[in-house]
Amino acid sequence: MANGTNRRPVLFAALRDSLSGGYSLQMLRGDLIAGLTVGIIAIPLGMALAIAVGVAPQHGLYTGIVGGLIIALMGGSRFNISGPTAAFVVVLLPITQQYGIGGLLLVTAMSGLILLTLGLARMGNLIQFVPYPVVLGFTAGIGIVIATLQIKDFFGLQGVAQHESYLDQLQALMAALPSIQPGDTLVGAATLGVLLAWPYLTRRIPGHMVALLVGSLLAALALQMDMQVSTLGSRFSYELDGVIHGGIPPFAPHWLLPWTLAGPDGQPLVINFNLLRELLPFALVVAMLGAIESLLCALVADGMANTRHDPNAELVGQGLGNLVVPFFGGIPATAAIARTATSVRSGARTPIAAVIHALLILLSVVLLADLFAYLPMASLAAMLLVVAWNMSEVPHLVRMLRIGPKQDAWVLVVCLVLTVLFDMVLAVGVGLVLASVLFIKRMVDLSQGATVPRINHEALSGLPDSVALYQIAGPLFFAAADKALSAMARHDDRVRHLVIDMHAVPSMDMSALVMFEKALEEFERRKIEIYFVGVNARVRLKLTRAGMGATVDRRYYVTNAERAATIIRHKLEKSAVPANTA
Repeated sequence: MANGTNRRPVLFAALRDSLSGGYSLQMLRGDLIAGLTVGIIAIPLGMALAIAVGVAPQHGLYTGIVGGLIIALMGGSRFNISGPTAAFVVVLLPITQQYGIGGLLLVTAMSGLILLTLGLARMGNLIQFVPYPVVLGFTAGIGIVIATLQIKDFFGLQGVAQHESYLDQLQALMAALPSIQPGDTLVGAATLGVLLAWPYLTRRIPGHMVALLVGSLLAALALQMDMQVSTLGSRFSYELDGVIHGGIPPFAPHWLLPWTLAGPDGQPLVINFNLLRELLPFALVVAMLGAIESLLCALVADGMANTRHDPNAELVGQGLGNLVVPFFGGIPATAAIARTATSVRSGARTPIAAVIHALLILLSVVLLADLFAYLPMASLAAMLLVVAWNMSEVPHLVRMLRIGPKQDAWVLVVCLVLTVLFDMVLAVGVGLVLASVLFIKRMVDLSQGATVPRINHEALSGLPDSVALYQIAGPLFFAAADKALSAMARHDDRVRHLVIDMHAVPSMDMSALVMFEKALEEFERRKIEIYFVGVNARVRLKLTRAGMGATVDRRYYVTNAERAATIIRHKLEKSAVPANTA
């Protein structure tokens, strides 16, 4: 378990921990190189992911600046690089379509409050309660949806509207295939080729920067040849002093009220209880996904760097970041595994690397915004295609389907299909229910109860037929109690002493207590004495509270069968009952 799961989270936890032994020039050098490297990657990705969720590209950059800075300083992981991530696309795009950017930013603030509450409530072990097939299934589904959404810009398709249904979106893309633009396709293919080939050449220079440079040069050449190529400047614009400019505004993020931004009708949102109630389910999903992604990312980073994070502090940092970022125009942020892994491999030592990454994005917005207008949309789409492939983990997915238990494989497939065809909320809900049912079935299979011949137990083998031994194993809960206890009351009339071996019973729930109570009432009626053997303290406390504690001459709690045999022999001798050996 990660460090800090059971203690109260503190602010600046990772920063304090990493700087507790001092901060050397070598550590600064590692943080600087890592921050610059991952910052170069985060700039185009931030814009591409903002476009993918239906907002202007600058909002993705604002997320990396404000969210990345606050989470790095306040969180519990030394290495997490936070900002907009591909995992959010499937969830955020419907919010933008239904409630506009104002609604999206309001959901961001609400999710921040939820994450902050989870952190303060010390729910840092949250990720342990989401089964791996569910995570792998909805992650792969998200990758498929993201890849599908990039087809339009990659090929320059015309007249493709956004649809809420995946199948409708796919049908619209198929119908638009005759409108493929050679210029966009050439730029997209070249960018994709560089992104795929560059890691085999060198990892010292980020392939994203080289791929964008190649794509932008090809786009400029194609435009000179009168070929149509969509760019950031042709797709997005801003107004300054009454003049419309292409691209993104060259200003640092500034304070604003999220609800003053446009809703679905283009007018500022009107906050009321009904609106908050409608947005709450989205906020819960964003918070849950953000918590899972950030904690999983921290675990990956810990494995790479041999460190330990504070999960509660990380949730507090994520909560504060998402609570503040919408007031500067940012969308939901969480830790990005790919960017974090790149930062660790580049030599990051402390959260200062993430701070440098955020400052680099800020400088790029202020100094290079005009150049961003020339970035081809097809190049940004190619980048997200690679992200989608990496998210889907296709080779690992196929391997898990091949070697994993069939029931888990079905949970994975169901989550994947539901994520693609419907939405992630339904996928995760159904996946958790299916995984829970499978878990219950496995626990039922482990729970056993049966009458055992006395000769199998040395201490009881010499006792008469009036003594019976019943063994129970496994957890006793609503689904397993009947199976484990149903045979306990079925003994012939000769039995007057029943030894119940419960060494292997770790827990009981209310259903098992009720069944136990009914069985004991029957034993009382038949004047059968009960000897509970090896009951652990927790289970004994539950039985005692339910009125099934030890009683004089009727119900005994003993540590082992030898002690039960001694009491039974003493009673038999006292009553002068002839001892018929088994």
